[in-house]
Amino acid sequence: MEQYKLDRINELARKSKTTGLTEEEKSEQAVLRKEFLAEIRADLKATLDSIEIIEDAAE
Repeated sequence: MEQYKLDRINELARKSKTTGLTEEEKSEQAVLRKEFLAEIRADLKATLDSIEIIEDAAE
């Protein structure tokens, strides 16, 4: 995910805790969070798919 999107997620989170978000900002935050989670899930799936289990024949 691009750094500016991560920065925006953090900016919205901080604003949410202090002054609150407008409905437009809440929608933007939801979209960014979904995109972030989708990317994390894809990265995790790729990592898990690349794992190769090798059993030791000596056992």
